Amino acid sequence: MTERVIELSEHLVTAERNRKGVKPLTEVYPDLDIHEAYQVQLMNVRRKTESGQKIIGKKIGLTSKAMQDLLGVGEPDYGHLLDTMAIENGGQITCELVLQPKVEAEIAFVLRKDLHGPTVTAEDVYEATAYVVPALEIVDSRVADWKIKLADTIADNASSGLYVLGENKVPVRAVDLPSIQMNLYKNGEEVNSGTGAAALDNPANCVAWLANKLSDYGVSLKAGEVILSGALSAAVDASPGDEFKATFNALGEVTVRFT
Repeated sequence: MTERVIELSEHLVTAERNRKGVKPLTEVYPDLDIHEAYQVQLMNVRRKTESGQKIIGKKIGLTSKAMQDLLGVGEPDYGHLLDTMAIENGGQITCELVLQPKVEAEIAFVLRKDLHGPTVTAEDVYEATAYVVPALEIVDSRVADWKIKLADTIADNASSGLYVLGENKVPVRAVDLPSIQMNLYKNGEEVNSGTGAAALDNPANCVAWLANKLSDYGVSLKAGEVILSGALSAAVDASPGDEFKATFNALGEVTVRFT
């Protein structure tokens, strides 16, 4: 582990400890690359697992063309889901749990079989999936004012915060994933919408990408893991008092409130 990785890991830990965003890692080291950024992410995930937290899944980010164009990249990124990040459907999120939260709606996969890259296809994902559920991801950033480049968000666990899963467990082959319609509501008003096709044409493609990407690091997706497959529309700012609901025409709904 290089001194730079250790330093940048501590930089992000400081933000969490002080509950205050820090300057971008790409300003501390302008030549920070993706490989080194993932090393920072893995170091901080290791810190958390050593303190007793458990990895229970993965999240995929930057799956939409719009977000990739915004950050000037040609592929998604990923982060780790820990047991401390799960909020129950209809639950509440206190402001102490987040710094500068935004809410995204997406489709979550729960696996029944392991997936080992690097040749995983969407069909393999269907075969390995126990069920899909509606989900809200609360993305968050330890970087002040969301002033991020690709390496910043990767190092910061793909800007992960919290997540909420709906209770309606739907067999993956019982729905047409690309055509699923999602509508996101904030305080009762619709703020955006999207379809499953917004995530690399099919959310199963996102999970396949992840399994293949992880094989570069000798990691596979495990049975029982939750995989957040990527936002179906833009992230929406959240403040105390806000309530969010996402409805999915084939999957049901999922809600959360900020207090």
